Amino acid sequence: MTADTDRTTFLEGVWDLTVATPIGRIKAVVEFLRRDGSLTGVASGAGEDVPLRAIAVDGPRVTWEQSVTRPLRLNLAFAVDVHGDSLEGTSRAGRLPASKVTGTRRTTPAGTAE
Repeated sequence: MTADTDRTTFLEGVWDLTVATPIGRIKAVVEFLRRDGSLTGVASGAGEDVPLRAIAVDGPRVTWEQSVTRPLRLNLAFAVDVHGDSLEGTSRAGRLPASKVTGTRRTTPAGTAE
């Protein structure tokens, strides 16, 4: 196991997210997993699955980007802090105000500590 793997194992699994936007709360599911030695992810919600881009881990801080087409076509940038099986942070869509993000882990991959 490499140092990079050690740094990201705490993130792997399926997370239920709530984003508190000006138009209401949006529920999404995000899965982080290790594929071919790299951390990857996919977000599901509003009837679409979108890949996560530019996933970065710095201590408990995790950032990523994703594009959505529903309910609007937006490029989103997330910055969250992960503490055990919960996370909290923000999502920003361009110049719009940041929206609060909260989440809880649904599952962890086999072989990792919860």
